[in-house]
Amino acid sequence: MPTFKPRPRLLLGPGPSDVHPRVLEAMGRPTIGHLDPQFTAMMDELKELLRQAFRTQNALTIPLSGPGSVGMETCFVNLVEPGDTVVVCQNGVFGGRMRENVERCGARPVMVENEWGTAVDLDQARAALQAHPEAKVLAFVHAETSTGVKSDAQALCALAREHEVLSIVDAVTALGGIPLEVDRWQADAVYSGSQKCLSCPPGISPVTFSERATETIRNRTHPVQSWFMDLNLVMGYWDGEGGRSYHHTAPINALYGLHEALTILCEEGLPDSWERHQANHLRLAAGLDKMGLKLLVEPSARLPQLNAITVPEGVDEARVRSRLLNEFDIEIGAGLGALAGRIWRIGLMGESSRPEKVDRVLDALGSCLSA
Repeated sequence: MPTFKPRPRLLLGPGPSDVHPRVLEAMGRPTIGHLDPQFTAMMDELKELLRQAFRTQNALTIPLSGPGSVGMETCFVNLVEPGDTVVVCQNGVFGGRMRENVERCGARPVMVENEWGTAVDLDQARAALQAHPEAKVLAFVHAETSTGVKSDAQALCALAREHEVLSIVDAVTALGGIPLEVDRWQADAVYSGSQKCLSCPPGISPVTFSERATETIRNRTHPVQSWFMDLNLVMGYWDGEGGRSYHHTAPINALYGLHEALTILCEEGLPDSWERHQANHLRLAAGLDKMGLKLLVEPSARLPQLNAITVPEGVDEARVRSRLLNEFDIEIGAGLGALAGRIWRIGLMGESSRPEKVDRVLDALGSCLSA
């Protein structure tokens, strides 16, 4: 078989995003052992970089070996035990995945359902918590990748505190792209992914846990159902105090890449990154408006880094995506679930959020629609 050399694409779908050249270079550095003192020193730097990105001082802030779905499952299997009640807010695909995790933990999900394309309704979430005083967790998606919707994470975390439940927050598409203030909002368990606004390849899931979430994990009455995701074991490798205990072989070169990606984010500064994503979203929205295309989500709830565009009547949405990929080397996303066939999803995340890349997709999309 010949060596595999993929044709370069402009990645403007829901993920992965374009990878920064410095990240690719970092991943090509010499592989060393996962217990090598050089590597363990880098692990400590990586934890501090993640704390800066999450805006937290949480001791348990680490990158998990696996994509964002591993981060999601790790939060649920460590915090939720059989018989628990969990209030789950669903306004898209990923709220549904939260429900599945609750059920697989042997717990009971109480669903707060909102229309896809709208934010989580705070009054409905409050009513669910009031109706279920036995609830242990409130789970929601901050940045719903399937719809391009931003929910009010700060208010939802405050609601969780008010009702003395833990909050589990999906920030897979949020981290680095929009404000995420873990300590100020008093979020308890937050997970993300490397392949979105961090401009890193898929395969790493940054997570952070508050002290009260960490205590909940330590004081479980049932064993965590997953050996690999049991944080009581994983902490022994990432803690570093008194020597690290072997848990699994970490993805060494992938972690080099995440370290470099977070270094780049710190060099830019989080507020500047948030502002860049918003500016390029507005640039895209203005160009779409000139073409007569509409965004699905109301302006107040739009994610700047994930734009859901309503497919015009009579247009073959799959054919447009195919032409963009095969003729222009641009990848955009299709709709999922209830929005399949109804929207395109254009991601402007991390390194993919650049003015010249916005202009390129607008020109290509205009050509496809004209044809």
